[in-house]
Amino acid sequence: MTEKIKMTTPLVEMDGDEMTRILWQMIKEELLTPFIELKTEYYDLGLVHRNETDDQVTYDAAEATKKYGVAVKCATITPNAARMPEYHLKEMWKSPNGTIRAILDGTVFRAPIIVKGIEPYVRTWKKPICIARHAYGDVYKNVEMKIPGPGKVELVYTGKDGQEMRETVHEYEGPGIAQGMHNLNKSIESFARSCFNYAIDTKQDIWFASKDTISKKYDHTFKDIFQEIFDREYKEKFDAMGIEYFYTLIDDAVARVIKSEGGYIWACKNYDGDVMSDMVATAFGSLAMMTSVLVSPEGYYEYEAAHGTVQRHYYKHLKGEETSTNSVATIFAWTGALRKRGELDGIEALSSFADKLEAATLKTIEDGKMTKDLAIMTTIPNPTVLNSRDFIVAVRQTLEESL
Repeated sequence: MTEKIKMTTPLVEMDGDEMTRILWQMIKEELLTPFIELKTEYYDLGLVHRNETDDQVTYDAAEATKKYGVAVKCATITPNAARMPEYHLKEMWKSPNGTIRAILDGTVFRAPIIVKGIEPYVRTWKKPICIARHAYGDVYKNVEMKIPGPGKVELVYTGKDGQEMRETVHEYEGPGIAQGMHNLNKSIESFARSCFNYAIDTKQDIWFASKDTISKKYDHTFKDIFQEIFDREYKEKFDAMGIEYFYTLIDDAVARVIKSEGGYIWACKNYDGDVMSDMVATAFGSLAMMTSVLVSPEGYYEYEAAHGTVQRHYYKHLKGEETSTNSVATIFAWTGALRKRGELDGIEALSSFADKLEAATLKTIEDGKMTKDLAIMTTIPNPTVLNSRDFIVAVRQTLEESL
């Protein structure tokens, strides 16, 4: 056994919930600690601990990410009404991802992991489509109200100078609902710059899509800020590199995406990015084959899997039944964080290990050894279906051969 790779700065490690929490531990045991002297600052973002700390642990983890620069996060539960009695919750805690994104104010870049034998459902797609998702505001920071009966809901702005602006949202004749959303020019500017910088880094065209024809102030502001920053700061660089930026309506973008061959960045507002990244991931094969990284303008990075906590498999696991849960995106969250840590700290061996672990993961699948979700869609003949742990063990064997 060769000497373990040493780290100088810790990663911020955010543990999570349900089946992904089980995979998290397996990945560390089989794929990381045998090869690396893993240094992490650990935060338990499991719902039980979030509830115990009144969600303070989520805020602490985000602040630690600012301190150390790189974090890796397991999937977490965002509770709904059904989770309240199940976890004896004090309140319906907000999405940890939403909280962390608001604190770090970054952009989430999500791209499918391409592997031979898993063909996209959209036959024209040849290259990855990277979704750039704005990570602040909109419906994730909304204020909602159930309207009990007849009355008026207004949107009121009171300036520090006493100026007042007022708009009627609706005159209710009976019960209904209302929602207030906001965003900030500063955050939209950060989003635009993150997108344009990422396009330059990856040498890809970038599209931005919203619905400015309907939302003539809210969405139009996004469109205007993107265009102003592009024209002033990026147009010459894009022209020199032969890459393109253009704006289109979200419905037009969807039609264009389906007919395209891929190979570009599609920038979306917060909710659009949430939905479209799931669509793109699934159409490329599997949500468990999607990388996700939050990049902030200050240079903080938070890596995670783009999928949820795999609740159904967790309940099977609790009953002692065998599961075949795909851990690829969670493995790639770790490799992304380790590679970035290696880059920032000048530890070539750490970045190189991340590359080798990713290659070993893909080679394991291409050798026909995979979890059930991939086995039912692969074009590889007679694949071997492995359970959750056995797949991770198989990746370790492939990795050890390469090392």
